[in-house]
Amino acid sequence: MDIFLMQFLEINWEQIIFTSTRILLILFLAWFGMVVLRKILRQFEQGLLKQSKMTGEPSSESEKRVETLIRLVRQAALIVLWVTTVLIILNEIGLNIGPILASAGILGLAVGFGAQNLVRDFISGFFFILENQVRVGDVAIVNGTGGLVERVNFRTIVLRDLEGIVHVFPNGAISTLSNLTNEWSAYVFDIGVAYKENTDKVIEVMNKVGSEMKQDEVLGAFMLEEPEIFGVDKFDHSAVVIKGRIKTQPIRQWQVGREYLRRIKLAFDHAGIEIPFPHQTIYFGEASKPIEVALLEKLKGEK
Repeated sequence: MDIFLMQFLEINWEQIIFTSTRILLILFLAWFGMVVLRKILRQFEQGLLKQSKMTGEPSSESEKRVETLIRLVRQAALIVLWVTTVLIILNEIGLNIGPILASAGILGLAVGFGAQNLVRDFISGFFFILENQVRVGDVAIVNGTGGLVERVNFRTIVLRDLEGIVHVFPNGAISTLSNLTNEWSAYVFDIGVAYKENTDKVIEVMNKVGSEMKQDEVLGAFMLEEPEIFGVDKFDHSAVVIKGRIKTQPIRQWQVGREYLRRIKLAFDHAGIEIPFPHQTIYFGEASKPIEVALLEKLKGEK
């Protein structure tokens, strides 16, 4: 009993109270830092949503993208905050945190070497989401493969092509990415007419068809403006090619473009404008008689 009493009296209560006070202060500062961090992230989230709304991005997609980004930043910041807090507290109670930091550094180096591709994928995915380079629902060409974007993760981008095949690309391995439906889309067309046609009349008919489509209750809402007819683009083997473009809402270019070409065909038929098609001539050589003459001689011989 005397031993326990002597040990109790030898305790430096002043040092314990001082250390406990410092630990409580550190925990309070960590809690306050967490509150400030969440407030900053909330303002950052509102700013990103406002910016997405100004660019015309659908609210559902922008909320999903911003929520994913903020969640990652919040998790990383909280881990750094609480790991730092724990290390400071361990140092306050007299533990040597030098070996702990050295071990963590060696472990981090080993993980970095072993999972460098994974880390690269996560970093690339972070910037894909932050910069809004591609979103779910976009049509994109990734490393030469085109398809509808079904998922954008921090490690991968998932595409589904027209045949229904799913393509998964690690973000760190993406070297080229082309977004066909970012903000607005365009349908570029080349229409060939016969050389005998008056190109001014042809362009007039094309403009008329485009104006009528812009006034359409359904298709007109998908078109940002009337079709742009650039004019005669080239002289092909059997046709004069006229190039143009239709600017549409994202991912609506094929629907509008196909309907425009259908109406162009009907308008050309009504106006008597010829759309040329390939012709093939059979040639038998100089020593051979024309096929019509040969058939006539054969019929005469049979008589």
